Amino acid sequence: MGFFRNQQIHFARRLLEGQYDRRGVPRPPDAELDRQAAEVVDEARRIARQRGRNVLGILKEMVLNLKR
Repeated sequence: MGFFRNQQIHFARRLLEGQYDRRGVPRPPDAELDRQAAEVVDEARRIARQRGRNVLGILKEMVLNLKR
């Protein structure tokens, strides 16, 4: 994995942790949280390629719109 992808995954993980905390839902195990963050980053990168937008902006939107 590249440096930017690792940073994006770390950022997505922090956003996911914040969402779990705000909703009062227990966080999943670290491995599951990392998997979820990687999935969010992959989807955000796919959307960014299609729409020509900023990956970090898409990450924020995706995590804030999670309905879990």
